[in-house]
Amino acid sequence: MQQLCLLDCRMMEERKGDCWIHIKDQFDNLEKHTQWGIEFVDRYSKFVKERSEIETSYAKQIRNLSKKYQPKKNSREEEENRYSSCRAFVSTLNELNDYAGQHEVISENLTANIVAELARYLQELKSERKSHFHDGRKAQQQIESSWKTLEACKRKFERDCKEAERAQQHFEKMDSDINVTKADVEKARQQAQVRHQMASDSKNEYSAYLQKFNQEQNDHYYSVIPNIFQKIQEMEEKRIERVGDCMKTFADVDRQVLPIVGKCLDGMTKAAESIDAKTDSQLVVESFKSGFEPPGDVDFEDYGQAITRTSSETSLSNPRESKEKPGGKSKGKLWPFIKNKNKGSGPEDFSHLPPEQRRKKLQGKIDELNKDIQKEMDQRDALTKMKDVYVKNPAMGDPASVDPRLGELAQSIEKLQYEVQKFEGWLAEVEGRMPSKSDPQKRQSGLYQTTGQNNTPMGSNCAQDRESPDGSYTEEQSSETQVKAQAPSANPGPLPTSSTPEFDDEFDEEEALPTIGTCKALYPFEGHNEGTISVAEGEHLFVIEEDKGDGWTRVRRNEDEEGYVPSSYVEVFLESNAKGAMTYI
Repeated sequence: MQQLCLLDCRMMEERKGDCWIHIKDQFDNLEKHTQWGIEFVDRYSKFVKERSEIETSYAKQIRNLSKKYQPKKNSREEEENRYSSCRAFVSTLNELNDYAGQHEVISENLTANIVAELARYLQELKSERKSHFHDGRKAQQQIESSWKTLEACKRKFERDCKEAERAQQHFEKMDSDINVTKADVEKARQQAQVRHQMASDSKNEYSAYLQKFNQEQNDHYYSVIPNIFQKIQEMEEKRIERVGDCMKTFADVDRQVLPIVGKCLDGMTKAAESIDAKTDSQLVVESFKSGFEPPGDVDFEDYGQAITRTSSETSLSNPRESKEKPGGKSKGKLWPFIKNKNKGSGPEDFSHLPPEQRRKKLQGKIDELNKDIQKEMDQRDALTKMKDVYVKNPAMGDPASVDPRLGELAQSIEKLQYEVQKFEGWLAEVEGRMPSKSDPQKRQSGLYQTTGQNNTPMGSNCAQDRESPDGSYTEEQSSETQVKAQAPSANPGPLPTSSTPEFDDEFDEEEALPTIGTCKALYPFEGHNEGTISVAEGEHLFVIEEDKGDGWTRVRRNEDEEGYVPSSYVEVFLESNAKGAMTYI
């Protein structure tokens, strides 16, 4: 009976031992699988990070490409910007720059929404996994410890059973031997009883601990380990769901910028559709139109007869050269095939250019000077207001500290206005609107300065007179009448004195000159020189003779006081019916 009990215990223990080994193997497999899951999340995070870096690098290259081909701020690029194709290209570059910005947005969103989130989640995942497997190992250690205690109880029970069996056999042997004394038999009987009692106690102890182990094993396999496995399973499912969400976000990041990318592409398409080939072609014609008339027919030169060829009025050959060299070879060339020999910037009046090109250059220069004048006037107005503030509140500054700068601005404005007049004169010459030579007022203005007693205005030759047969555009000037533009100086020109016959006649006249307008003194002027008159700031005077280009304006205070003041010191208001009325500031 005892042997049968021991056999059943061994079979049960072997069966339970096999089950434990099986669970332990699965626990190790789960540990390996969860570690692989963490490595997969880390690998996916690295993939998204590299994609983000690629987007950043691509956006940088696109921006650099757009910047490289952006037009520079120079006259050539501004000239090219007139063409619709060039403007469309600039628009395409701008749209491409915005397109690069969307790739930067993709990179930023990938880094913020996936890479950074996965980095934090990986830390949490590793910590949670470590906690679950720590609990699992602890449960394994507890069940293993209980198993070892059960094994010890089993071995003790087995040992006591064997000892009890041997003691029983020894008692039976002693009892059957007639030579053994009754005392020895009684002693053997008692020893056998003790051994049987020890075996019975070991059996009870083993049975009790076996029941306890079975309960612990049941809790281990049906409660503790399933709970741990359930937590590990939930952790694994969360990991898989998080990876799926990241993959969805990966696609959504691109999808979010698609509308803006589409607008960029639509902008490129719209820019391409705005190209107008006919308009660009017409701009080329307007840009390079020379204004020359086509040449006339070339006359036949008969070298067989000693007759001087008479050139036609429309021929490209020079009639004077023909008369001097009747037998020479004609140097006339057809104007469409003439190369411009004038290199560099050329003269200031652009006389080296064809008429139409010269007109455009002069008009552009006038517009540029007018912008500079407006800028200087704005500065002057600002300083004047500042000075008024200083006058009303001396604690804020000295009003006199502004006067030097105001004087500089007044001279600068006067200089720029003179330049505008000069270029307007050349423009009028090109457009055939030259002033009449008999106009003494214009002859004496600062726009046309003469040398000696010759008052021939500058640019008296018309544009057609300066077209040479070889296509160059030159200025023909007589050695007796050299026309020069008067250069403005920091101070007004020499004051007209009695040494000038013109002024002697004016001062000797008894009748007072009529007023042609009024003026307001912008600055105080003491007028120490002869022929000048002192004025106070803000004083109103009558103008009897406007500035003739020498920097002086003749004014009158009353019937007895009159003289000259610097034109830059007064603001002149000429009457509308005054001849050549202009306002000098």
